[in-house]
Amino acid sequence: MYENILIRNATVVNEGKSFIGDVLLADGRIEQIGTIDPEPHHQVIDATGKHLFPGIIDGQVHFRDPGLTHKGDLYTESKAAIAGGVTSFIDMPNTVPNILTIESLRDKYEIASKKSLANYSFFLGVNADNIDEVIKMDTSQFIGVSDDGLYFTKKGNLLADQPETMEKLFANCSSIIAIHSEKEEIVEENERLFKEKYGADIPAKFHPLIRNTKGCYEATKRAIELAKKHQARLHILHLTTEAETHLFQNDLPLQDKKITTEVSVHHLWFSDKDYDRLGMLIKWNPAIKTKEDRAGLFKALLDDRIDIITTDHAPHTLEEKEQAYFQAMSGAPMVQHTLNCMLEFYKQDLISLEKIVEKMCHNPAILYKMTHRGFIRKGYYADLTLVDLNKNWTVAKDNLLYKCGWSPLEGTLFQTEIQQTFVNGHLVYDKGHFSEEQKGKEIEFGT
Repeated sequence: MYENILIRNATVVNEGKSFIGDVLLADGRIEQIGTIDPEPHHQVIDATGKHLFPGIIDGQVHFRDPGLTHKGDLYTESKAAIAGGVTSFIDMPNTVPNILTIESLRDKYEIASKKSLANYSFFLGVNADNIDEVIKMDTSQFIGVSDDGLYFTKKGNLLADQPETMEKLFANCSSIIAIHSEKEEIVEENERLFKEKYGADIPAKFHPLIRNTKGCYEATKRAIELAKKHQARLHILHLTTEAETHLFQNDLPLQDKKITTEVSVHHLWFSDKDYDRLGMLIKWNPAIKTKEDRAGLFKALLDDRIDIITTDHAPHTLEEKEQAYFQAMSGAPMVQHTLNCMLEFYKQDLISLEKIVEKMCHNPAILYKMTHRGFIRKGYYADLTLVDLNKNWTVAKDNLLYKCGWSPLEGTLFQTEIQQTFVNGHLVYDKGHFSEEQKGKEIEFGT
């Protein structure tokens, strides 16, 4: 049962503009935008002084369902996402089992239909083991294929380390190919050198020297060369180095680009100076690198060489994180706080609200050709988030919604608060309270 909700007097941030107006939601869609008189059957929300954004679309998350649900699952992590203004996500294939077949992909959609409060889509996993099956498929039926996270299963699963496999895929795949871009042979040699010096207990601060700029740059450069050779549709996940940003272009509109990339919010938020304080809690692959890399990523985001912002949300238990270097899992939970992080940058005059919406809402919808999502437009799904830009709060264990129960942002003071989140016209999150009777929808996309 959809409500007729009238959001009044909001500052609407959409398509490069901000304006004060009303938005009417009906039958799960946006029915009207402008100056709207309330009617008796309308549920009226006074948004005076608040900012209304399209719902955030997170193009890379690891919600751990199925098989790793002690860390997180499609219910808990989608709930955390919605509290952070995220209304849609694309989940990666490194679950148990890895999502390498049509059957396992269908099973995952079935799980999401029963558990996810946000809208959902899933990458099909691709590696050396299933490449021959994948290239026989009509890959246009997938929102994308990806190798991300599959290297945790066994060595040799990164496409960037398999030029012949990657070339075969690029020559035969019509969907987006989203890859984790690091050369494992460079990483492994660095691991050997640091292990000789420090043994198994390598300090966290050396992680960006082990997973270094060279390993990222060489892998990305090679992938781009192969993609151009085959006119393939390549997306480089979670870019981390200033050097790599110069491999991408900003001379075409996003819908015409064949080579695209993203930055994950933690690579904008943290730098290598934070390892001494946070240790393995901020161990990610690819690694958080220098302040200079962070500045280069931000510059490329602003000038459109980087196309979208993601979280790479990857919950692990604290026990799994608080291990010695080689045992400590890579990744951390971020999806509840990604919009707040970006709004802090707005508060610092580093980015405009309109640019945040472009990179977190409009561009993911354009990149993945999502149907009727990512914009505040008449007829589009009513995925929206209402934000107070002048409300302070501090990240603490008692306000975390992640199943893993911790965050590298604990103790951070945010100056903005997500107040309400609407998914398909349904008010799912309202100032700390959830309405869970309606689940999210499978994301539709075009070709």
